[in-house]
Amino acid sequence: MSLIRRVAILSLALLLTAAANAQQPQAGREPHAGFVYPAGGRQGTTLRVTLGGQFLDGVSAACVCGPGVKATLIEYVKPPTPKQIMELRDELKQLMDKRQAAGEGPPAGGGGAGAAAAPATRPAPGPTTRPAWTAADRQRLMELRTKLAAALPRPANPAIAESVTLEITIAPDAAPGRRELRLRTALGLTNPLVFCVGQLPEIALDPAPVGRGDSKTSVPPHTTTVAIPLIVNGQILPGGVDRYEFSAKAGQKLVCACDARALVPYLADAVPGWFQASLTLYDPAGHTLASSSGFRFNPDPVLYYQVPRDGTYALEIHDAIYRGRQDFVYRIAVGEIPFLAGVFPLGAPAGGKATLALAGWNLPASSLEVDGAAAGGTTRQVGVRQAGLLSNTKRFAVDALPECTEVKPNDQQAVAQMVTLPVIVNGRIAQEGQRALFRFEGRSGDKVVAEVYARRLDSPLDSLLELTDASGKRLALNDDCEDKAAGLLTHQADSYLTAALPADGTYYLCLSDAEHAGGPEYAYRLRLSAPMPDFALRIAPSAINARAGAQVAVTVYAIRRDNFAGPIALSLRGGPAGFSLSGKVPAGQDQAQVTLTVPRTALDEPVSLDVEGAASIQGRPVVRRAVPADDMMQAFAYHHLVPAQELLVMVLGRPPIRAATQAAGAAPVKSGAAPGGKNVP
Repeated sequence: MSLIRRVAILSLALLLTAAANAQQPQAGREPHAGFVYPAGGRQGTTLRVTLGGQFLDGVSAACVCGPGVKATLIEYVKPPTPKQIMELRDELKQLMDKRQAAGEGPPAGGGGAGAAAAPATRPAPGPTTRPAWTAADRQRLMELRTKLAAALPRPANPAIAESVTLEITIAPDAAPGRRELRLRTALGLTNPLVFCVGQLPEIALDPAPVGRGDSKTSVPPHTTTVAIPLIVNGQILPGGVDRYEFSAKAGQKLVCACDARALVPYLADAVPGWFQASLTLYDPAGHTLASSSGFRFNPDPVLYYQVPRDGTYALEIHDAIYRGRQDFVYRIAVGEIPFLAGVFPLGAPAGGKATLALAGWNLPASSLEVDGAAAGGTTRQVGVRQAGLLSNTKRFAVDALPECTEVKPNDQQAVAQMVTLPVIVNGRIAQEGQRALFRFEGRSGDKVVAEVYARRLDSPLDSLLELTDASGKRLALNDDCEDKAAGLLTHQADSYLTAALPADGTYYLCLSDAEHAGGPEYAYRLRLSAPMPDFALRIAPSAINARAGAQVAVTVYAIRRDNFAGPIALSLRGGPAGFSLSGKVPAGQDQAQVTLTVPRTALDEPVSLDVEGAASIQGRPVVRRAVPADDMMQAFAYHHLVPAQELLVMVLGRPPIRAATQAAGAAPVKSGAAPGGKNVP
């Protein structure tokens, strides 16, 4: 084979490889959003927010799910690389040498980072012909110093080193609650971030000063005087403490509810894997009135306090072990606001109505009627309004099985509550050390399932289940059982057991708290039935970025219930033209990669897709929607499937095989957007 032919074949192979690589955004360089600050705003306002992330080059727009919220790009800043910093320093030195040779003094406003990097010296004697020192040279020198000064305080974490500034306008009638905010970049869409639409007045603080120690005394509190009710937004940097002072009157029932982990649920490189906020309330004399580093099992703290006398009170927030960085973002609602601490029962049968007993503070009533007409097997959110303000929400289950309420006393075999399978029991472990005992009749060979829904429905109960026969012989025992559908729970505290009954007779199921705790808030729903095989689906990631005409692999996770092991066929539900999905989760497997084909033409806007799975279970067809999710890492090791509201696909144009190189010294890069989102240089 001739040398020319070999070179031609090698060149063709390189071109084909480059073209294949250009079909997808670069592996390992998916656009990532780490935080948004402030993480929300009030209805009817316009505010500027900053997002920190990585691989955000070519950011052109932002999208917020749901109506009434519009985001406009203002600026993108990317820190220079070490190589670019070196090139900037070299250019700075050349200019300073030129200035010295020209016999010029320092430019107006001299000093700064550049002067430290390359100090000016007195001009030495030289030739009679000197280089000309121009106004353009002076301007460039100032620019280089500014760029180098800006490059010095870079975040330690590259995942949040790039920043994007947005202007967000919230309509007066925008529905309050949590939205998803994503950026659109040259590589496609980022993962979603939580952005909240609130009803109260809001303030957003500048970041607290960076401390050099890990004790509370290493950084003085950043104190701000505010008027309640309101929402305060802040960021905690290392050793930082934010303090808010406000006037309160005797008799006011104050609620201080913090969102921190709720905004950024998992941090891959931090322990315990999120910002663990700690709140403390002080009286006018500086005495501690209340403190919290979590509400029940929820890491985000909540304080309630009835003010005894008029005066100036203070609320402090810091990380529980005084860590901090830019993605330690918080929102605290302070005032006489409604807060729903719990509901009972935790669910109701489908097709009817239920009356819920409410627990909490500043609530409009002690009960709430809800409609259980939704399809069986669903979970919904319930909340209340007080004086027009919407409270937080609690999860509420709707199921198809018959239901009953626990009847006490039922803590001994002699008074065990008789139930007929299948059934869902709504009850409470109302006192410390209490247990609930249920009796049922079974036949030899019957398979029985017992499952507790408590922690997954916002109850603090850490359940423990034990199944025995009439003689007290243990047949099955379970404390915790992981449910991968509950991606925001790190302590999977709900119990699940299954057993085959050895003989005809009477059996007992005991439910208790594993820590021997109890109280009115320790509610549960207990399912006791024959196996009910079923499945749930998660599809990850929630943002899919693909080149036009490409086929991309996405991961679908099957969460199998009651030993269902059959295959699950996957497809798009009513997808737009040009999209197709093929694949299945094979029998007995918990996940599979499936192929999504996108249109051959780039699309101007992201497209929302619905994926569903179909299976045959005990001779009947069952179809379940695949919930979008993101695989997030917690504390260097643990992975969780965190649900998202939308599955969005961005179909990108095909880039040229040879990408243009960025000019040296061009960082930081800034871009803007004119009204209407049109880019400007």
